[in-house]
Amino acid sequence: MGPLLQGDCIGAIDGTHVRASIPKDIEHAFRGRKSYATQNVMAAMDFDLRFTYVLAGWEGTAHDALVLRDALERVNGLRVPQGKFYLVDAGYGTKPGFLPPFRGVRYHLNEWGNNPVQNEKELFNLRHSSLRITVERAFGALKRRFKILDDATPFFPFKTQVDIVVACCIIHNWVIQEGSDEFVTELTNCPSYQHATNYTGQANEHAVMVDFRQGIADQMWADHQTNNVN
Repeated sequence: MGPLLQGDCIGAIDGTHVRASIPKDIEHAFRGRKSYATQNVMAAMDFDLRFTYVLAGWEGTAHDALVLRDALERVNGLRVPQGKFYLVDAGYGTKPGFLPPFRGVRYHLNEWGNNPVQNEKELFNLRHSSLRITVERAFGALKRRFKILDDATPFFPFKTQVDIVVACCIIHNWVIQEGSDEFVTELTNCPSYQHATNYTGQANEHAVMVDFRQGIADQMWADHQTNNVN
């Protein structure tokens, strides 16, 4: 994986949807990509499948970039050490501390088949995808371990439903580390509509990270051509 794992990459970030039971008058805000109401849960994790930050409670319709912005703006929210970064998907955007794949280029592992990489961007995306499989493994393990997260009809108050998600992540970490890890969490108050109206994209703000990504891709491609390996 070369430049992506030379100490500066500290993990991956993604979101997952957990079934939610909320009042009928606001249910529409929680019906996003699923046919039922969900809360959008964002989590950061390391490559040992441990959750290092969790932000639960956002509506199912909330955009991933909005949830990330909320996490960064909180007093005790997500913090990325100077010079470090997380791997994220394209929905989170390119910004200092967050490295997404190239858009418009093959990415998911099932898109490759037997077709070899053709350029530096494809090679970068292939390796980025191979590392971010950690996210799917962590969320998969969490939901297999705690069936309550897929309960078709949650009957607790929504605040308790949010707490349950975080509690499950804590126990998941304890199982992996036998209680020796430090776990940082943030909970939202539901719902969070006040944040949505303030979000605007700033496409030119993150040129440094865009150049950084291109530099990694160029280095990967140079090494690939020299060694003739994927």
